[in-house]
Amino acid sequence: MPLTGDMLIGQAGVRGTAGEFHAYDPATGGSLPPAFGGGDRDTVSRACELARLAFDGYRETTHGVRAAFLDTIAARILDCGEELIERAMAETGLSRARLEGERGRTVGQLRLFAATVREGSFVEARIDPAMPDRKPLPRPDLRQRHIAVGPVAVFGASNFPLAFSVAGGDTASALAAGCPVVVKAHNAHLGTSELVGRAVQRAVAECNLPEGVFSLLFGSGADIGSALVADPRIKAVGFTGSRSGGTALMAIAAQRREPIPVYAEMSSINPVYLLPAALHARAAAIGKAFVASVTLGAGQFCTNPGLVLAIDGPDLAQFIAHASAAMSDSPAATMLTKGIHGAFEAGVRKMGLHADVRPIARGKPGTGANQGSAALFAADGAAFLADAALHEEIFGAASLLIRCKDLAELCEVAERLQGQLTATLQMDPADLPLARRLLPILERKVGRILVNGFPTGVEVSHAMVHGGPYPATSDGRSTSVGTLAVRRFLRPVCYQDLPASLLPAALEDANPLGLWRRLDGVLGKH
Repeated sequence: MPLTGDMLIGQAGVRGTAGEFHAYDPATGGSLPPAFGGGDRDTVSRACELARLAFDGYRETTHGVRAAFLDTIAARILDCGEELIERAMAETGLSRARLEGERGRTVGQLRLFAATVREGSFVEARIDPAMPDRKPLPRPDLRQRHIAVGPVAVFGASNFPLAFSVAGGDTASALAAGCPVVVKAHNAHLGTSELVGRAVQRAVAECNLPEGVFSLLFGSGADIGSALVADPRIKAVGFTGSRSGGTALMAIAAQRREPIPVYAEMSSINPVYLLPAALHARAAAIGKAFVASVTLGAGQFCTNPGLVLAIDGPDLAQFIAHASAAMSDSPAATMLTKGIHGAFEAGVRKMGLHADVRPIARGKPGTGANQGSAALFAADGAAFLADAALHEEIFGAASLLIRCKDLAELCEVAERLQGQLTATLQMDPADLPLARRLLPILERKVGRILVNGFPTGVEVSHAMVHGGPYPATSDGRSTSVGTLAVRRFLRPVCYQDLPASLLPAALEDANPLGLWRRLDGVLGKH
């Protein structure tokens, strides 16, 4: 399918007139055709109005229709075939295997949400039948269900051109909830975004849905994104990116006449705790596996282990020796964009110049454009506690080792950490008492706690949490991965003494949808 560089506003291809720009090949430093036209406030308004017009009809589609739509999107993405993979490779510098895996994840999460919609329990129907004879006061008939919040703005992520972008988790969960979606494509992968956007657009037409269920916008700079979040027809926002970008959108959303929620995944350094017995038994293996996790995908994962903590001693020295050797052998890797590469290099330089930080190891130097070389640094616990700058994320293959003098300092460092997506415990059975002491702290700090693994790699499932207290995310009560993500785009509505003829199907006495419902407090297929 030839790329046009046009935005997709409902079923129309619209040429943006607010400047032209190109996608970029980070491996060569060159631009890629075609030219893309940037949208403006009028374009945003057209997309949001179509979404508003589509909302009431789309949110009340049957579960079967909505699930079929999600399955159709998955099928049309697969229909893009090699063209999608090759364009994504050119725009990101990521490998074929990585992108084929990411396409599988994207399709898989669409199908998982389709199954969730068919099953229907996300509606969370509750019925408290009337009690006209109750004393001292009768109880009215009360029924509750969750409905979609309204049109949702989604911002594509730089580091996942498929799984966290045009048809990624935010879009899939919003569509599953019954919300039309307006996507702002990330400029790091414009062609990939157009191909996926056209797949969604075709699915909308094939399923005979209102055209405003999906639109795709292009634009350089912050104006189009700001206009999208400020538009009064948008009722929620999904964002994955930097803390500065996320907090800027949160500020716009909060200043609206009608403030709206922004579900922003932002920054996380994902601490890894090397507990003493595990370190004594497995220092070499842990060191090698740690470096493999740090360097995976040039370190451009939101779950990259940017902090590792342990009590100082001979076993930690063994870990450092093996991790240093593994990192010294790690090749430089092409990073997603010139800007990301520049920020990574600046962060590594700043860390290396810190008076209380010691460089431990660097990967092999780069030989091409935008190649980042992995870096490992060390500092003691007191330095980390004294300087908040050491808590900042370096987005890329870099990590800071914190040498704690004793258990008390290790726990103090854990208490001082900001909110994180993950925390990992490398532990053996003899470490259980220490793990038990750390666990309550970590539960307050993170969204996912791992044992004897590494955080890179997020399973798309019912139980997954990909979120955490601020600044990992803007709302630590939510997740952007897994079926629980649909809750972000729903709100409860209670119906009191509504005539049976007006009740939504989910709340009818006969339960025609076959839902699990809570009837007078008892859960069952009533």
